[in-house]
Amino acid sequence: TDAMDPGVCNRAHMLVCRLWTAVSRALFAEFLATGLYVFFGVGSVLRWPSALPSVLQIAITFNLATATAVQVTWKASGAHANPAVTLAFLVGSHISLPRAVAYVAAQLAGATVGAALLYGVTPGDIRGTLGINMVYNNSSTGQAVAVEVILTLQLVLCIFASTDNRQALGSPAAMIGTSVALGHLIGVYFTGCSMNPARSFGPAVIIGKFTVHWIFWVGPLTGAVLASLIYNFILFPDTKTLAQRLAILMGTTEVEKVGVEPQKKEPQSSSGDAEVSM
Repeated sequence: TDAMDPGVCNRAHMLVCRLWTAVSRALFAEFLATGLYVFFGVGSVLRWPSALPSVLQIAITFNLATATAVQVTWKASGAHANPAVTLAFLVGSHISLPRAVAYVAAQLAGATVGAALLYGVTPGDIRGTLGINMVYNNSSTGQAVAVEVILTLQLVLCIFASTDNRQALGSPAAMIGTSVALGHLIGVYFTGCSMNPARSFGPAVIIGKFTVHWIFWVGPLTGAVLASLIYNFILFPDTKTLAQRLAILMGTTEVEKVGVEPQKKEPQSSSGDAEVSM
């Protein structure tokens, strides 16, 4: 008969439900991770009269915020919490375009909510500009972009190396946190150190100030693409064909094992399963 087998319908329904559950969990994880990162990281920049923040304090706080957010959410979504990281994994054929777009939307929403919460609990005379990224110390816009490119390049390279099952096992939280701290120890003097468009976007939305905001998209996204090309095509190339890459891009083949325990991989497997970071 032409009637569809009820068993097939049930299996299809179960598959759709499981897929929706995994995707919605991953999106909430990205929202949560980015919100936590912004609340604690940007919170360390606030200028309290009794104790102005030092560069070391800011770097350590962003380090700890990163490690915490990654540890909490990396098995649910990969804990990108950063549009630049998501773009890097898209370029490296580790996630699909639809998932990448959804991740970035969740990250921007999480960053905005995190910044709004910080604004709400901070006394009015302490809020200032809520730690928005700017260009400091007579740096030019070109210098600021270049610094953000380099800072994000090292971060994304570290993320790939820390989450590649060919190179590392276990949680990458500590190493990624260290890379974030490294960036802040230098970058604070130039731009306040973004490396993450969502981190710049959230406070800018709440304060309503987008002066030179473009720098904190162009710099990190460019650095992330360069890092992805260097890692996935030069340092540790994989064996994906163009057809496989296109299928992954369009989401017609399953590459992400989001929401399940990481499985052991063959030696030539790519870094695409436990993709992480800030």
